[in-house]
Amino acid sequence: MQFKNDVEAVNYFQDKYKKLSSEIHKVIVGQDEVVKDVLISIFSNGHCLLVGVPGLAKTLLVNTIAQSLGLSYNRIQFTPDLMPSDIIGTEILDESRTFRFVRGPLFANIILADEINRTPPKTQSALLEAMQERAVTAAGKRYTLDKPFFVLATQNPIEQEGTYPLPEAQLDRFMFNVWLDYPKIADEIEVVRQTTSDRSVTPEKVLGAEEIMFIQDLVRRVPVPENVLQYAVNLAAKTRPNTETATADVNRLLSWGAGPRASQYLVLGAKCHAVVSGKYSPDIEDVRAVAAPILRHRIVRNYKAEAEGISIDSIIKGLL
Repeated sequence: MQFKNDVEAVNYFQDKYKKLSSEIHKVIVGQDEVVKDVLISIFSNGHCLLVGVPGLAKTLLVNTIAQSLGLSYNRIQFTPDLMPSDIIGTEILDESRTFRFVRGPLFANIILADEINRTPPKTQSALLEAMQERAVTAAGKRYTLDKPFFVLATQNPIEQEGTYPLPEAQLDRFMFNVWLDYPKIADEIEVVRQTTSDRSVTPEKVLGAEEIMFIQDLVRRVPVPENVLQYAVNLAAKTRPNTETATADVNRLLSWGAGPRASQYLVLGAKCHAVVSGKYSPDIEDVRAVAAPILRHRIVRNYKAEAEGISIDSIIKGLL
């Protein structure tokens, strides 16, 4: 892709983003913030965890995004009896008596890890290397995954029967933790109207793999003012209890804070949020806009916060 300068490239991306958003909204009614967050995580080369009760179109959203981006897409249904080899692939003995690696469903651009918390941690951890290194190791051999590569995982709230909490190391690999809420009444009426008629809508392809990788590089080149960089790092540091930057509320209510990966994602997310909002450089408002989905799965409440019924989002709001 040839552009005279990055400003021209950013303008091109802003135009494509609007088209992409309108294609997705042909199928997905409402959920504007959710769609925006998922797209920001994709263009920042991060993974996204979608949390919500059943029936809120989490799977449909991922499917629609994959179609609009023209990427290869596999859905893995996580169940209690799923094994790591069912995801990564396995070695088989073929007719010529030699071992051959048969690739699992992980070898695609977009992976929908559906109901990821329905499988035990042993199988959840099969995704760890893939999410961090964009590669997998099987029988001592390393296999590189296709680029771009994203894991978009869905999970039902942990309180439900038959679920396993995701390990902290796994959660930290996700750039965003996006909470889906029930739709507004007007949106729900539109959803029911569309889904109970004989009309079917297929989103058109807006971008391809090469363009997405170009945009990911472009987002990294967006300049960040020093004060915004310091604000993002200070915000992440404030969440760490018993450190010099921690607030009184953090010391009282949290047992664990966000690590340096949170600071990196706050800056990357702010860059992408600025660009899709029509700007050429992020300001503090852009950091604040992406703070909740980046921090909410990286800080852990203690028993006091749980006993007092203080939510993670209200603690983040206090920090902002």
